[in-house]
Amino acid sequence: MVQAPELREGESRVEYAVDLFKSGYNCAQSVFAAYADLLGMDLTTALKMSSAMGAGVGRMREVCGTVSAMAMLAGLKEGNDDPADTEAKAHIYEVVRQMSAQFKEKHGTIICRELLGIEGMEESAQPSERTPEYYASRPCAGFIACAAEIIEDVLF
Repeated sequence: MVQAPELREGESRVEYAVDLFKSGYNCAQSVFAAYADLLGMDLTTALKMSSAMGAGVGRMREVCGTVSAMAMLAGLKEGNDDPADTEAKAHIYEVVRQMSAQFKEKHGTIICRELLGIEGMEESAQPSERTPEYYASRPCAGFIACAAEIIEDVLF
């Protein structure tokens, strides 16, 4: 099992999120795990919990994993646990909408396949091999940095 890199002294959380991605973690894991400890969650749990959201939820190329991670972090920090508290529900929905709107304003969409210029859902759930060519051809590190900056602006 590969050990996830730890946040280095002096490293920003934005840089850490990108480092996690460049270490092989998916987009959602990279964003979520970079901040989860600030909300009381250990790294392993954060990586496992967010793993299914990568590549547009299960590699279906739907909502970008970075946007899903932002929503998950917002819920962890400001979410509600009382189903009758409609004010709290509205608050968390508004926070997620605000974060998503900032991402969409910068990139034009929150949909993974549109961000990557892919037509439709991926045929396979098998992730792409992580090679230098993969990282060079993917804009995902920029999306990860953007989501991390939004998280810092809105949640922290």
